[in-house]
Amino acid sequence: MSATGFLISLGQCLATMNLYSDGHPARERALDNSYERLVRLLEGQERFDVSFVGTETVVGDRALTDIGAWDWAPRLAGVGVERIEIDTGVTGDEYARFVDDIWRRLNGRPDSSAEARQMVESSIRFGPLLVRDLGGGNGAAGGGALGMLTGFASSLSLQDEAATVDWIHGEVSLSEKLPMGEVEAVVRSLSVAMQMEHRMLLPLLDLKRFDQYTTTHACNVSVLAMGLAERLGLGREEVRSFGVAGLLHDLGKIKIPKEILTKPGKLSDEERAVIQAHPVEGARIVLSRERGLGVAAVVAYEHHVCIDGGGYPTFRFTRNCHYASRIVHVCDIYDALCTNRPYRDAWEPEKALTYLESRGGTEVDTDITRVFCEMVRGSIPARLPMADEPATA
Repeated sequence: MSATGFLISLGQCLATMNLYSDGHPARERALDNSYERLVRLLEGQERFDVSFVGTETVVGDRALTDIGAWDWAPRLAGVGVERIEIDTGVTGDEYARFVDDIWRRLNGRPDSSAEARQMVESSIRFGPLLVRDLGGGNGAAGGGALGMLTGFASSLSLQDEAATVDWIHGEVSLSEKLPMGEVEAVVRSLSVAMQMEHRMLLPLLDLKRFDQYTTTHACNVSVLAMGLAERLGLGREEVRSFGVAGLLHDLGKIKIPKEILTKPGKLSDEERAVIQAHPVEGARIVLSRERGLGVAAVVAYEHHVCIDGGGYPTFRFTRNCHYASRIVHVCDIYDALCTNRPYRDAWEPEKALTYLESRGGTEVDTDITRVFCEMVRGSIPARLPMADEPATA
C-alpha cells in the first residue's frame, strides 16, 4: 500500500464527513477504508510520518511526486497540522478520534481534549513542524503534545540532489538531450528543502572538493533564486521557473576544461576568454536541447551582465536584462563569495552582503539586492572564514 493511496483515502474521509452526519453509513465506510489502508501501509515499518510544507506533501524526507499539489496539504497546514506521525499498532478507535480531531480543526471547532489525548495516546501525533538549526543544536520544542513532535532535521546535506545535478551535467556533455525530468525533480526537492527550513540557512551545501563547485553552486543558486522570487512576491510558476533557471545558469561551464575551471592561480587572457564564453555556450545548450525553457536560456546568457552594461557577454545594443537574470545574478555572486574556491577562502556572509550593497546600481539591481540582503540577514548564516579579496562569480 502506498502513502499516496492512504493520504487520498484520508482526504476522501474528511470530505465525506463534511457531507454526512456522525453515524451515517457512508461516513463509517470512508473511515474504515482509510484505516484499512493505513494498517496495510504500516506493515513492515515502525512509523508513518508525513509533513505538509507549502503546497508539497513530504513523506519521510521525500516529496510525493505522484500526488501533485494535494488540496488537503495547505488546508491541514493552515490549521496547524503541518506534520503527522502514526505508529504501527494504532487502533481503529485512535484513528477515528484523530480524524475527528482533524475534521473539527478544519471546520473551526477544535476539540479542547485533543491535546490531552495526544499526551496519553502516543500512537498518533500531529502539530506544527519543529525545525532544528544547522549548528547541530535542537530547537526548543513546544510544550504539551507538540513537545513530542520531532519534526524535520534542518541540517540537510542535499547530496542526492547535488549528485543528480552532476549526472545531468554528464548527460548534457554526452548526449543531445537535457534530462528535464531530473531537472524538475531536483528543483522540486530544493523547493521542499527551502520551505522546510522556514528561513534561509545558507549556504546549503558544504563543498569538500573544489571540483564540486559547479554542481553544488547550481543547487545553492536555485534555492536562493526561489527564495528571493518568493520574497519579491512572484507567483508559484515564476518561482519554479526561476529555480530551474538558477539550476541551469552555469550549464555552459561543462565545456570548460577542469584545469581552467579549478585553476588556483591567475588566469591568462586566453583562459579568461574560455571562462567568459560559458554564458553564450549555456544559452546555446538550453535552446538547442529543450523547448519551453526561454527564461532559463536568457538567464544562462545574461547572468554575468551588469546593470550598467558591464560584465559579459557585451550586448550589441543597450537593453535591460530579464528580471530573472537580475535575480540570479545577485544570488550567483553571493554564493560564489561565500564558497571556498581554489584561489581564495570563502567570505563571511555579512562581508558578501556588504559587497553586494556597494555594487547596487552598477553591477547589480539595487532594489533586488536590498530585498536579498534583508532575506539573508533574517536567516542564520553559516560561519565561514574571512578572505581578503573579492571573487569573480
